[in-house]
Amino acid sequence: MRRRLLLGVGTPAVAALAAAAPPAVLQDGAVTVLITAGAYSLVRVFDELTERRLIEKSLSRKVVHVLSGVLFMSSWPLFSNSTEARYFAAVVPFLNSIRLLTYGLRLYTDEALVKSVTREGKPEELLRGPLYYVLVLLFSVLVFWRESPIGIVSLSMMSGGDGFADIVGRRYGSAKLPFNKKKSWAGSISMFISGFLLSAMMMFYFSSLGYIHVIWEEALGKLALVALAATVVECIPVTEVVDDNISVPLATMLVAFLLFSSNAQ
Repeated sequence: MRRRLLLGVGTPAVAALAAAAPPAVLQDGAVTVLITAGAYSLVRVFDELTERRLIEKSLSRKVVHVLSGVLFMSSWPLFSNSTEARYFAAVVPFLNSIRLLTYGLRLYTDEALVKSVTREGKPEELLRGPLYYVLVLLFSVLVFWRESPIGIVSLSMMSGGDGFADIVGRRYGSAKLPFNKKKSWAGSISMFISGFLLSAMMMFYFSSLGYIHVIWEEALGKLALVALAATVVECIPVTEVVDDNISVPLATMLVAFLLFSSNAQ
């Protein structure tokens, strides 16, 4: 009886609240829930593939690294054109950062998450690279959003460029860089090419939807310079001091800011 009374009171109240909410809020809220669930599912899927030994752990970690940023950026047009839309989008990396802090500080345990996104399987690793990664996503959404090529290019270089550099470098990186034996020529070349191509693809994606205006004769040269700068920074042997998930996007943002001073390229 009590349950029926609660439903009888609660259901009309929720319906009335939904009816009163602006369409943009409902759209953004629904998209936020969908993307949050998708981000959670992505990690779980690759954890399952790793557990079944269908994919190597190191490869799984980097594929998640690449897809997380690319898919998150690709979802931005699903949000409304309201000024609040970016804050709804920011909820996704914000929740992920809280999740990483919770498990990284060992307040709770999630072995699947730890195995999927860390190198050595230690919870405290969540507080480094993975946390920096989602914080950069959060910063890019709040500061740049989809109307700025700076954020688009920065996330493309961090997710795609840095991600493919590790994937290719592990397999074909026998020839090491003379000034950094932890990096290879194959990985660095892969970072430049993949970062450049992904940046161009994402800029085309957002420009085709009308969010940014691109003059490709100028933009391609600028993207090459940004990719080169990010690649050089990734090669520098300072990993123990500054994580790639910080140094690469910061360097990219700086160079992209200097080159793309406005939305008109």
